[in-house]
Amino acid sequence: MHSRVLFSIVAVTGCAVLLFTVPLAVAADHIYREDAVARVQRDAIWVAAGLRGEPFRSPALAGLHMPSRGTGLGVYGSSGRLVYGSGPSVSAVAGQARDGEIHQNVERGHLAVAAPVFEGGRVRAVVRAWTPWDPVADSTAFAWLLLAALGLVVVALSVVLAWRLARRVATPLERLTATARALGSGDFSVEPECTGIREADAAWQALAATARRLGDLLERQSRFSTDVSHQLRTPLTSLMLGLEAAQWLDDADCRRALATARRRAEHLGDTIDDLLRLARETHGRDTCTDVGALLDRIVERNGEAVREAGRVLAVRCQDALPAVRASEAAVVQIMDTLVDNALVHGRGEISLTATDVGVGVALEVGDEGPGPVVAGDGVLGSTQHDGCRHGIGLPLARSLAEAEGGRLLLRRAGPRPVFSLMLPAYEPMSDAGVGPTGADRSR
Repeated sequence: MHSRVLFSIVAVTGCAVLLFTVPLAVAADHIYREDAVARVQRDAIWVAAGLRGEPFRSPALAGLHMPSRGTGLGVYGSSGRLVYGSGPSVSAVAGQARDGEIHQNVERGHLAVAAPVFEGGRVRAVVRAWTPWDPVADSTAFAWLLLAALGLVVVALSVVLAWRLARRVATPLERLTATARALGSGDFSVEPECTGIREADAAWQALAATARRLGDLLERQSRFSTDVSHQLRTPLTSLMLGLEAAQWLDDADCRRALATARRRAEHLGDTIDDLLRLARETHGRDTCTDVGALLDRIVERNGEAVREAGRVLAVRCQDALPAVRASEAAVVQIMDTLVDNALVHGRGEISLTATDVGVGVALEVGDEGPGPVVAGDGVLGSTQHDGCRHGIGLPLARSLAEAEGGRLLLRRAGPRPVFSLMLPAYEPMSDAGVGPTGADRSR
């Protein structure tokens, strides 16, 4: 990149210099030559005008016209031979002037101009004025050298400026490339740089934002995998313990134990299906879920386990609840976790409540147990309480709630704890589903 920018700028500058200096040099050569020709031609014409009477006499030519400095004069016959004055004995330029026209050329190191002298309508003589050609050639060469020097200076300046510009452009891109490679290797600590180049700064901002999103995504995936392993380990352990206990029971108890094990296996299969579905979903804003159907599915999945534990699951649903903008699989997993947490660590009746909170719906799970002693997000991080580990699936439930645009919190700590899942309402409201109208149900 650096070399290409440098070469491109220098090449363009060189072409521009050539396009300007070559015509200027040609023009300078033309100007110097034409100036010398005009000066010598003027002297030749003035002297030729003064010789019209008797051109072959030998008058003082300087008396006829004061020639320019450095200009010599000679009178030639129509054949081109010198009659008097200064100049070569034979001049081709003077011989050409017998046609009655003024001629010029560089002859024997001189710039010569021949002007005819007429008598009776005929060319009787030719005045040849001349000046040394070397001063004219030297002036032209000096002009060429001066333009060449100026062109070289311009090209040299362009090299310096191109090098600085190429470095300014290429260095941020090289660092950007190195950072992108580091990002591909797993280094997500990308800090955007301010280079002063709008496009490069925009690329840095985009790369930094991408790095943050990738880092957050991988962190969520890692946390999701860890939490899912805990989420699946609990029902799998219960299933294995139930099967191990069934081998020591009689036929009737064994059949009941196997039925329980089958139910737990089905629940485990449903959990795996939901988690796989969540892993594939993109959490679009158009996901619409009916709250009443959610409550029915939660009761169906957890009712038998609650009854086996000798507990009661009370469902209370407010009338005309709006649909929520959340994945059904995610909400079911969150509520399963809350019900299982109340079943394992709580006591007494388990309440499942759905309430309209204006901008959304609050799904709450409570029980009559002692509950956590501290409210807030700490308990959602699977903290310790009285030497026992509480809410082993609560971190997963919180991450699922946040991914759906909701929030999971411990609304009331201590005795009779209440966990609340806040979900946004689906818009437009006219398309929202309506929940069950029953005000109080018990399972």
